[in-house]
Amino acid sequence: MTTFQFVPVPAHPLLSPYIAKMYVFRSSGRLPAEEKKLIVPNANFKLTFTWRNGIVAHVGDRTIIQKENKLSLTGLIDSPVNLNPKHDAQTGTIVIEFKPLGAYRFFPLAYVHVKNQIVELTDLIGHHAEELESRLAEATTPEIILELLQHFLIRQLEKSVADPIYDFCIQRISESRGLITVSQLEKKTGYSARWLNKKFTEHLGTGPKNLSEIVRFKEFYQQYSTGQKLQKLKGPMYDYYYDQSHFIRAFKRFTGFIPSDLQGSMNELATRHYTS
Repeated sequence: MTTFQFVPVPAHPLLSPYIAKMYVFRSSGRLPAEEKKLIVPNANFKLTFTWRNGIVAHVGDRTIIQKENKLSLTGLIDSPVNLNPKHDAQTGTIVIEFKPLGAYRFFPLAYVHVKNQIVELTDLIGHHAEELESRLAEATTPEIILELLQHFLIRQLEKSVADPIYDFCIQRISESRGLITVSQLEKKTGYSARWLNKKFTEHLGTGPKNLSEIVRFKEFYQQYSTGQKLQKLKGPMYDYYYDQSHFIRAFKRFTGFIPSDLQGSMNELATRHYTS
């Protein structure tokens, strides 16, 4: 039987405003073929370093391999992902998840090009990532790897400049649990929907409407993924969706299943990855 664990790690105080969570993941091998290894979108970017084994990700109809001792950046994901260790052997991975507020402060990229992508960091920022990978590969413990990664991120943060209008909009989307509309953001900022969409595409890879849809689903799915019965969640469901058909369309978009097909069949990997 495959065993695995998520060990949460607190972020450095300078990084904590931008990081949603950081953890060490260990697995003794692959999960059984019949089990779902579903990772549902949560609006976070992910910086991943696998120091033992590798990870195979299925995003839509594409298969992406995260290699051992390589840093990978996962852009904004708005479709379901399936993950499994590359080999049926012990796996060790460190994951840093950035809030939608945070990634642009660390990596000056065209974020639309990494949407629904998992890309090696060397392809994005070149020799800086190569130097860091060499140091990470020589590290003897996850604690040393985490120290090196956070030091790198602090240096990246020192070189960046905040975008106050974008940050304001992200905060409003978060505080409203994804229920604020683009029209309301227009009124609050004084900027047009076209301008806001351009700004979001630049820093996030997608528009504010799509981000709000992911955040709204996350609010519901966090309750669903803990094992609560769908019947008991009908009240919260209508806090986020107009009617049942609206909810089912969103559920199928972000999980690939309808609610009755998925409930009861998720393994601990899927639930812990989402809620840890």
